[in-house]
Amino acid sequence: METTTSPYIIVKSSSIHNKGIFAKTDIPKDAQILEYVGEKITKKEAERRADLVLNASKNDKTMGAVYLFELNKRYDIDGNVPYNTAKYINHSCKPNCDADIYKGKIWVTALRDIKAGEELGYNYGYDLEEFRDHPCKCGSENCVGYIVREEDWGKLKELLKEEMPKKDGSG
Repeated sequence: METTTSPYIIVKSSSIHNKGIFAKTDIPKDAQILEYVGEKITKKEAERRADLVLNASKNDKTMGAVYLFELNKRYDIDGNVPYNTAKYINHSCKPNCDADIYKGKIWVTALRDIKAGEELGYNYGYDLEEFRDHPCKCGSENCVGYIVREEDWGKLKELLKEEMPKKDGSG
């Protein structure tokens, strides 16, 4: 299969996580930038693969990249294939992109105008269940420290606040 590409992007080193995708040219708001492709698998198989990677990453910190993307209620896309360039888009707590499903395909689209040279990022939208396994390194001014969906940020902040020792020494 041919590697996915787009006239808008270039892959290069990222300060967020190893590789990233950057705007090669200005990208207009709502542009379909790149398709997220891979193997179409069942939810059960996706869960099995995610568990394998996450368990391996507990012993080997170089492991841990999961490229599973929800397609619909029955299927996910495993983007861990050599031809999926979109797998290099990093998480951001202040995303400039989103992933939209259009006619059974996952498209990375621009949430706003993106300037040439900017790194592309979207919120991976993980739930709170195992948030500690997914620290965030996006560096945005509103970074919450973990890769979780925005609607859970309030709950995350409460969980983290509860864990903080009391300043008066009673905790």
